[in-house]
Amino acid sequence: MVVSGARQGVAEARRIVVKVGSSSLTTASGGLDADRVDALVDVLAKVRSGGEREIVLVSSGAIAAGLAPLGLHRRPKDLARQQAAASVGQGLLVARYTASFARYGVRVGQVLLTSNDTSRRVHYRNAYRTLDQLLDMGALPVVNENDTVATDEIRFGDNDRLAALVAHLVRADLLVLLSDVDGLYDGDPSTPGTSRVAEVTGPEDLVGITIGSAGKAGVGTGGMVTKVEAARIATAAGVPVVLTSASRAADALAGRDTGTYFHRTGRRSADRLLWLAHASTPQGSLTLDDGAVRAVVERHSSLLPAGIAAVEGEFTAGDPVELRDLEGRSVARGLVNFDAREIPQLLGRSTRDLARELGPAYEREVVHRDDLVLLHP
Repeated sequence: MVVSGARQGVAEARRIVVKVGSSSLTTASGGLDADRVDALVDVLAKVRSGGEREIVLVSSGAIAAGLAPLGLHRRPKDLARQQAAASVGQGLLVARYTASFARYGVRVGQVLLTSNDTSRRVHYRNAYRTLDQLLDMGALPVVNENDTVATDEIRFGDNDRLAALVAHLVRADLLVLLSDVDGLYDGDPSTPGTSRVAEVTGPEDLVGITIGSAGKAGVGTGGMVTKVEAARIATAAGVPVVLTSASRAADALAGRDTGTYFHRTGRRSADRLLWLAHASTPQGSLTLDDGAVRAVVERHSSLLPAGIAAVEGEFTAGDPVELRDLEGRSVARGLVNFDAREIPQLLGRSTRDLARELGPAYEREVVHRDDLVLLHP
């Protein structure tokens, strides 16, 4: 596939999110590889040295960095020990970045996120303001999932997806995904006859390509599947993506023909809705009657109590919930304005009647249209 002039835009990108995987920073047995960290920092510091380009670094490696100090020989499977390893490793990781970037006079700011933090309106705005202010003050944000407190229910799942969402959050011009593989291949890269996919213009370019799921080092959670999914999220939100190996980061950021370039496929959407669609875990569900489904899906209306047929789950006001049709199909996701225990008394009733009987606080939408995203528009 011939590379077009699209990569010229890569070289001109001003605000860039770079994600690096655990396998590119640590040894297979755990523990940070100082030489690898320094090599990455050398590249990133040079890219931003002129003052015209900004870098946000989404870095995996906290859990992997904590393995050796805790006497763990491999990444634990249980959440409690993962959190313990992250607690030890996160400090080591940021200390290493701080010392390495200090060689160039660059300050580092740590930002730890959970999906629960970023799917809520106020927390989302706070995350944006913090990152934007760090960049304005000349600091380099190092972002990671807050593994020490994140539970299975509120995890991003992998830092590839987190990076895609951060790229949209900070209004980045480019997302660069770095790992131990130098791009997307049309088969197993270790098999003779396979070739690198230089460009992906849309989903049709991935038809027939078998995408692997495991990294070589065995210390991370991602793989090519998560990277391609992250590219899909970012490009659909208007952010182009370059996927390559950490050893080729300089070439990637210079716009040279390395790795795989994913063209943007959509425009920027309302910021928080991307988080709601891709970073939230529904805490319950609301079943809508046919009229409410049409109102939400076709007219993009808010969800009113009159259109709700049933409620499931335990959730509180502000939690994400799934909106389903009468057949049980998910049609949307939104942030609910009532606790689960309050909703049964609202079912099928008008807001006017509810306000008259229960007070003015009940004359509002169950899910406002500004807090709602369609899953299959």
